[in-house]
Amino acid sequence: MSDALLTMDGVTKVFTTDEVETHALAGIHLNLKRGEYVSISGPSGCGKSTLLAILGLLDSPTGGTYTLNGKPVQSLKMAERARIRNREIGFIFQAFNLIGDLTVYENVELPLTYRGMSGAERKKRVGEALERVGMSHRIIESRII
Repeated sequence: MSDALLTMDGVTKVFTTDEVETHALAGIHLNLKRGEYVSISGPSGCGKSTLLAILGLLDSPTGGTYTLNGKPVQSLKMAERARIRNREIGFIFQAFNLIGDLTVYENVELPLTYRGMSGAERKKRVGEALERVGMSHRIIESRII
């Protein structure tokens, strides 16, 4: 068994309209092991967001294969993709993607709610997460502006 967390082999993505065919990704090969950190950079329009959408199971490649935890992802149903995004995939965005009507605590708690986690467990985990990043003072705070 491979020690790869995710593998892409020859992944392509083509967007087609009536007038034009745009090749956003052409033959991506990627092999990441558990615990590795990766940064994706490049000029505007080079396919970074398209690649992230595929990695995050928000979109599917036009060609090639994508394997996550040893399982091909092409045939996963939407519910299973959502479960994997909630429990196994994380992104750090360039801009804050927080819900302004929620407090810091509520923004951190929200994905745990979708997991069906008990209130006590959510409270414990939110507190630990905010403590780890030096934001425990924001646990009880007004709405995000």
